[in-house]
Formats: sequence, structure tokens, C-alpha cells
Amino acid sequence: MGIEIERKFLVTGDGWRQQATSRTRFSQGYLSRDPARTVRVRIAGDAAFLTIKGATTGATRAEFEYAVPLADAQQLLAMCDGPVVEKVRHLCPFEGMTWEVDEFLGANAGLVVAEIELDAEGQAFARPAWLGAEVTGDARYVNANLAVRPFTGWGG
Repeated sequence: MGIEIERKFLVTGDGWRQQATSRTRFSQGYLSRDPARTVRVRIAGDAAFLTIKGATTGATRAEFEYAVPLADAQQLLAMCDGPVVEKVRHLCPFEGMTWEVDEFLGANAGLVVAEIELDAEGQAFARPAWLGAEVTGDARYVNANLAVRPFTGWGG
């Protein structure tokens, strides 16, 4: 079974930009946003994927991801429930781990989130200086929710 163990944090400042080694534009939408299972279609640069994720317990959930033809993904995005989430993902190596820093665009502009994938929930990791508050358990920051309740509409 595919398992994803991921922790998510807000990003403060721009210090992460000096550590970024690559960047990829993402467009992703959801065919199902049920909390017990989400089905996502994602275009990442010139590649495309269909991903099924189970319910989250702590920082862990089942995850199955499959490459799909780009043309199929473009058609599937048109079938998605809610708007497409647009972002640029930057990979930022730091002390033996790679942080994925997502800089959101469009209706989620201004939101910058860093994620780290772990081998175990209790795994220790170094925190870069630009890492802010942890939002792993905050459903507002789940991409499936950002599609229908974008960051720019949260208000003060």
C-alpha cells in the first residue's frame, strides 16, 4: 500500500528562494474531494498524474499515484469539482531532506506553504529559518479545500 507521511508549514519571508534548486508549475483539480478519499488530477510541467488519497490520520494517509497521458489530464481537469489550483513548486534541499515549497497563484496568491515527506510520523528533521507555523492538521490548507475556499477569500 502507498503511504504518504507529510508535515506542512507556513513559510515566512523569502529566505527559502536561495535554497531552491528547481521549480515546476502545477495545475491540479479534484474529481472527488470527499475527506475519506480524494481523487486529484495534476499537471506538473510536461507530466501528468492521477492521485487517489485516503483519509488523513495525524500526518499519514494512503496515497496511490499514476502517470497519465498529458492530453487525458487536460480533459480530466475540465471535469473537476471546483476551480483548478495553480501553484509553483520549488524544491529546497536542507540538511539532508528536501522541502517542497508551494507558491500559490490565482485565488490563492500570497499563500506559501512548505511540505516535508517523512518515513515515520515521529521522524526528526531540521527546521530551516524560513519555516513558520505548522498547519498539518488545519484543513484550510489542504489543496482540495483551497480549490473551493481560496486563501484570498479568508478575510482578516
